[in-house]
Amino acid sequence: MIGLLRAVGLWFSPGRVRDEGETPDYRFSLANERTFLAWVRTGLALVAGGIAVDQFATGLDWPVRTAIAVVLLAGGGLCAVRAVNHWVRCELAMRRRQDLPESRFPAVLAVGTALAALLIAVAVVATGAFR
Repeated sequence: MIGLLRAVGLWFSPGRVRDEGETPDYRFSLANERTFLAWVRTGLALVAGGIAVDQFATGLDWPVRTAIAVVLLAGGGLCAVRAVNHWVRCELAMRRRQDLPESRFPAVLAVGTALAALLIAVAVVATGAFR
């Protein structure tokens, strides 16, 4: 629990991240930041998709539409949180001259997005949800 609180504390204290190890080549830090921003954009796209399903898939039954929307919204929030956590972990690893941390999140996100797309496609074909 203390490790989790320390990690969350680092999200809001970039100065504490800078106190670790040696400053890496700026190109690597900037690449890490671009990756962070890409994850945030992905999270925003998932949030927008959840809102779109809720507002425009009126042909779906309410529970189905709400479930799809909530899964997309939760995925967007999770993606944003994961983005900042991964940014801090990578920045610390570079400063400490360690291997970059492994992550299964891209695979989980890809499979989850594919399943959501499949579910929405089936709903559209079966019910004409976006009429």
